Amino acid sequence: MSQPSQIDPRGPQFTAALTAVVLALVLLTAPSPFGIALLAVQAALFAVGVGLGVQRGPWAVLFRRVVRPRLAPPAHLEDPAPPRFAQGVGLVFTLVALAGYLAGAPVVGAVATGFALAAALLNAVFRFCLGCELYLVIRRLLGSSRERSDRVEILPDRTHVSDAAGNGRQNETDNRPENKEKVIT
Repeated sequence: MSQPSQIDPRGPQFTAALTAVVLALVLLTAPSPFGIALLAVQAALFAVGVGLGVQRGPWAVLFRRVVRPRLAPPAHLEDPAPPRFAQGVGLVFTLVALAGYLAGAPVVGAVATGFALAAALLNAVFRFCLGCELYLVIRRLLGSSRERSDRVEILPDRTHVSDAAGNGRQNETDNRPENKEKVIT
C-alpha cells in the first residue's frame, strides 16, 4: 500500500492535540516511572511518524477511520513532508527529555518536554506547525545555495509554497479565496 502524496491538514492537527495531552501528562507525572514510560511511548509514536510517515501513525489511523468520516471534505490537501519533519523535531525533544529524566536531570527532562508540549499546542490550537515552518525555512535556505525545485514566498500573513510545476498551496493562516495570489516562478 503506497502512501498518499497529499494529506488532510486536520490529521496532523488532531495528532498534535493528542500529543499535547500525552506530554501534559508527562509533565504532571515525571520523573515517576509512569511519566517516563509515557514519554517513551510518545517518543515511539514520533519515531513511527518519522519512519513510516505521518499517515501511518496510530493517531493518524484513528483520525482517518473515526474522525475524518464525520467531517466535511478538507478545503485542500498538503504535502506530508513538513509534518513528517515536525515529527522528527518532536522525536529529538522527547529523546532529550527521556535522557534527562533517566540521567537524573529532571530539569532537562521537564524543559525538553515543555518545548515539545508548546509546539504541539501551537499546532493543535492555532494550526501553526512550528516544525513545518522550520522545514520550510531550511528548504528555503538550502535552496538559496543551489538550484531550487520549490519556491517559498513568506508574506506577512501567509506562506505560499509552489512546486516546480507551479502547483501551489497556502498555509492555513489565510486561505480565503480573495487573499490568494500568483506565485512567481
